[in-house]
Amino acid sequence: MNENEKKESGKELGIQQLLAIILRKGWIIMLVGILCAGITFAGTYYLITPKYQSSTMFYVNNSNLNLDSLTSGDLVAAQELVESYIVILESRETLLEIKDYAGVDRSVSELQGMITAASVNSTEIFRVVVTSPDPQEAHDIANAIAEILPKRISTIIDGTSAKVVDHPIVANSPSSPSYVVNTLVGFALGFLCASAVFVLREVFDLIIRTEEDVQRSCDHPVLAAVPDMNAPSKGGYYERDKKRRSNPLADKETVLVGSGISFAASEAYKLLRTKLQFSFVDENDCHIIGISSAMAGEGKSLSSVNLAYSLAQLEKRVLLIDCDMRRPSLNTKLPIQKTPGLSNYLTRQVQLDKLMQNYTSGQTNFDVIAAGRNPPNPIELLSSQRMQELLSQLRGTYDYIILDLPPVGEVSDALVAAKLVDGILLVVRQNYCDRRALSEATSQFSFVDGRVLGVVFNCTVESSFRYKSYRYYKRYYHRYEGSYSRAARAAQQKEQE
Repeated sequence: MNENEKKESGKELGIQQLLAIILRKGWIIMLVGILCAGITFAGTYYLITPKYQSSTMFYVNNSNLNLDSLTSGDLVAAQELVESYIVILESRETLLEIKDYAGVDRSVSELQGMITAASVNSTEIFRVVVTSPDPQEAHDIANAIAEILPKRISTIIDGTSAKVVDHPIVANSPSSPSYVVNTLVGFALGFLCASAVFVLREVFDLIIRTEEDVQRSCDHPVLAAVPDMNAPSKGGYYERDKKRRSNPLADKETVLVGSGISFAASEAYKLLRTKLQFSFVDENDCHIIGISSAMAGEGKSLSSVNLAYSLAQLEKRVLLIDCDMRRPSLNTKLPIQKTPGLSNYLTRQVQLDKLMQNYTSGQTNFDVIAAGRNPPNPIELLSSQRMQELLSQLRGTYDYIILDLPPVGEVSDALVAAKLVDGILLVVRQNYCDRRALSEATSQFSFVDGRVLGVVFNCTVESSFRYKSYRYYKRYYHRYEGSYSRAARAAQQKEQE
């Protein structure tokens, strides 16, 4: 493909993206167009005074012309007379005579502004049009012109005259404004302005707001969209536990980890878990997954905890390691001690058996290694031979090892760890992450040959339709589970009898 073809291809892609933006926001754009059309119609109806027109036509008669031998020069001369007649019509004395004859209370300047005259298709015929808010006034002035102008012309220019071709009539309907045209113009302006706003927002707003923004910023798929569990349940699909809602004295704090998270968030992590299992078909028995983000504050640590919990629900042996030794946070999300931790082990202060801590929620549990004390050289510790030996040793014990890594856009620790893991998950927070930051993060992992498995779209705000769908399925599965339990109990009682 040559350079011109590449440019043309990029242009077509840009046009397709613009059309996609307009189609995606089509109902809003149409609503703005209809609203503007209504405002334009109302403004036209109530604010603009209707105007009426009455017209008369004259034929230029030049007695000096020989009708048996007309030349092109004679026709040009006749057309030039039209311009002279129009000048005579617009003269002050002619307008004063027209005013007196019509009996209208108008000044000369007002009368001059109401009258327009021009030749008809560059012929010897010219039309005079009078525009007025009163149809009768327009007719009276046009009729006065038809009576006064021929007399004025014959007295001023010898050998010429103007004959009336068409006499004026009283207009039955206004000539302006046009309600249809103005309404259509209002709709078009509203449609174009709304489209321009969304297109400009798409061009200049670099914040990631939709899954399409994620896909335009990187070549990796969105594996799961996790809802914002701190969002209020009203109008969204973030539910609180039924017992909490029924008991006003219960703890109102939203559960972010484990079995108490919202139904929608739990399903999102299960979807992520399923897709990860398909990502490692026919590979090592133990899979090491690194979780990072482009920017700080995108929820990578919370995603690491809930992914570990979701994998442990399948009775998998799961280990979660806090590798963010600069700003560790797993000890704030789980009931574990910060020390001893990874940094203590990598600096040979403790043995491996002293590191392991366990998190249990119901019948689900997994092991955790905290970050330990904040070291001055975390990147050297992560890239050390001892870190590689640790992961090699742990592979024989666990099915999944999850590394909570620092944000790649902040420090280079995650790039060093990318060589130690089987794949990287990038957490992208909706309405927070910058498209440039995400693109740069994926480029950096690609530069070090890191395998990015996909993106976890975090803290999403979904539509009420999806919320209702989740609630419907939740009620359905609960009813199914209840029916199944009752049937099982009935069968068991029957056997006992």
